[in-house]
Amino acid sequence: MSVPINSLTQSILGIAKDAGAEIMAIYEKDFAIYEKQDTSPLTEADLAAHNVIVNALESVSDLPILSEESADIAWDERKSWQSYWLVDPLDGTKEFIKKNGEFTVNIALIEDGKPTLGVVYAPALNKSYVGVVGEGAWTEVDGAFTPISARKHDGSEVWKIVGSRSHQSPEIQNLLAQLSGDTELVAMGSSLKLCLVAEGEAHLYPRLGPTSEWDTGAAHAVALAAGANVTVLDPANPLDNNADALTYNQKESVLNPFFLVSA
Repeated sequence: MSVPINSLTQSILGIAKDAGAEIMAIYEKDFAIYEKQDTSPLTEADLAAHNVIVNALESVSDLPILSEESADIAWDERKSWQSYWLVDPLDGTKEFIKKNGEFTVNIALIEDGKPTLGVVYAPALNKSYVGVVGEGAWTEVDGAFTPISARKHDGSEVWKIVGSRSHQSPEIQNLLAQLSGDTELVAMGSSLKLCLVAEGEAHLYPRLGPTSEWDTGAAHAVALAAGANVTVLDPANPLDNNADALTYNQKESVLNPFFLVSA
């Protein structure tokens, strides 16, 4: 069976899976054993995955690395980066603690402020999302790759919106009110929210809460590679067709603005 991704992307997928194995070794333990320790299973899993990823990336690339677990790199240094790796070793802390499986390992290549390669691996679900902008996007399970693409709303079907299971803000209600037809909320944890739009399981993912750049970089690359758009969202005009694309490392703060993932 041929593999549709290039050798670098294969390496990044392998690194994400190695990090996921470290996470799962902790995830499958009884968390009660940590109650008398200074650390938490979440902290241990985060750091273990971070170390695996950073060490492996340094062996295949000389590009700088920005990870959630090593985010204290001065802007004066970061602002000169044209290309770098953006890493979230464990995204979905609530999902990890709840043990619902919806947490991910995220590795992205950022070039000139844009994500161009991304791997999102959900180790508890045994599923990866891989995207290379300009080449394509796939899901991967046990070495089998399936092409994915974002799916536009056909005008008659129910709008599928990625959102909260229990809480809809006034801003979300404003967006839903601008859509013609019925809407259905699709709940998902971590960076898998963006991936739902990338694989055509949802039409829109409006994010009107805080995120950091490492939360979104890898899944953003998958979404772009699958034909979706990720744009800055103005709550007053959420469906603005002329909205700016979400970018990375263009300012000192690593916090993202609100954004919309759309097909």
